[in-house]
Amino acid sequence: MTISFEPIGYVENKVTEKKDTRWGEDISRLVINQELSRGLTGLDGFSHLIVLTYLNEAKFEPQRHLVRHPQGREELPMVGIFSQRAKDRPNPIGITAVEILSVEKNIVTVKGLDAIDGTPILDIKPYFPQFDCRGNAKTPEWVEVIMREYF
Repeated sequence: MTISFEPIGYVENKVTEKKDTRWGEDISRLVINQELSRGLTGLDGFSHLIVLTYLNEAKFEPQRHLVRHPQGREELPMVGIFSQRAKDRPNPIGITAVEILSVEKNIVTVKGLDAIDGTPILDIKPYFPQFDCRGNAKTPEWVEVIMREYF
């Protein structure tokens, strides 16, 4: 089965190279295709949204990425790709909850998006705490280690 998507826009920011840390202060513009701009109506009533991206510069190599140390850090345990939020995956889809700074015409300005300049946007969805936040969630200790410098 083949599944295909058309991007609804692209990311515009100053990040030109892949990185694993310090995304929290990055400001990005989500440039939505003009013909879809009316679909942003009402988004300014939300403080956050979820961005789904196509990680077009990711390169999944099963021998290297299927099981690996998160962020290539040897001090962390070997875990499978589906236990990580790594960029090099079988289907290079990124998902990030971000803060909305503004919505103007076909541009949504956000803070904290972990995507580089030119990344295609597959979809955006408003952040609903009732759906998107689970208070009883748990993660392994190594997640705390990599998240200390992620945002």
